Amino acid sequence: MSRKETFSRRDFVRSGALMAAACASPTEMLSLAQRTSSTGEALPIRLGLASYTFRNFSRAQVIGFMKQLNVFALNAKDVKDHLPMDPQQESNALADYAAAGIKLHAAGAIYFAKDEDADIRSKFDYCKRAGIGVIVAGDPAPETLPRIEKFVREYDIRIAIHNHGPEDKLWRSPLDVLKAVESMDPRIGCCIDVGHAVRAGTDVVQAIHQAGARLFNLHMKDLTNFQDKGSQVAVGEGLMPVRRIFEALIATKYEGFVDLEYEIHPNDPMPGVIGSFAYMRGILAGLGYASQGRNN
Repeated sequence: MSRKETFSRRDFVRSGALMAAACASPTEMLSLAQRTSSTGEALPIRLGLASYTFRNFSRAQVIGFMKQLNVFALNAKDVKDHLPMDPQQESNALADYAAAGIKLHAAGAIYFAKDEDADIRSKFDYCKRAGIGVIVAGDPAPETLPRIEKFVREYDIRIAIHNHGPEDKLWRSPLDVLKAVESMDPRIGCCIDVGHAVRAGTDVVQAIHQAGARLFNLHMKDLTNFQDKGSQVAVGEGLMPVRRIFEALIATKYEGFVDLEYEIHPNDPMPGVIGSFAYMRGILAGLGYASQGRNN
């Protein structure tokens, strides 16, 4: 199939998803996390948002954007005032999200720069206060993992180590993460960032299968060139095998969220974010999950 034909098909899926969204009634706007199929089974893919996408915007603006997108699942980061580390400020943020019907399922990336109990405990406390079950960990040093493991057991909060591509000296690929944690507590696993993973030469579909139950979070993005970090585009406009990624997640019975992390156009991200969710919803429609209303 030619590149031109590939984009034509993607454009068709995207336009179909946008039409479906435009025609949906308010009563049909149910979150993916709450939607069920006609057989009563929970849908296999849950879409969420990484708050880093809106890093240049306030919490109030993020909430407004999420309502426009009909997305109510958030991977929150301590950026701007999205989810501050200070307990009182964090409490205020949680109240705002709860009032808007937004649920926080993960936090991060959170960095563990110190191999010290006090520093690590403060970050687990931060997530415990928010009722968050997954910490997306950015670049924890391998020698820090045994200490982190101790807190994983104490708090029963999972650690998802985030791969950051060729520039990352520690975790280029999710496969590096899996190798390092294979003998550790099963609540220590990975967050696959598909954009960074492909730039490290990783087959993301294979990595999903290899991660299995140790995959706790997935960051979705798209690139037009798998060797160029600067080639990021809206999901569906690049070469990322989104359908095969979703099929792999379904096959492995993935229970986490697929969080859009749209890192480009930080001052005006909404056009690309809208297009990305439309494309992912179109893929879900193609997989037979189009009739129950809004995706989350």
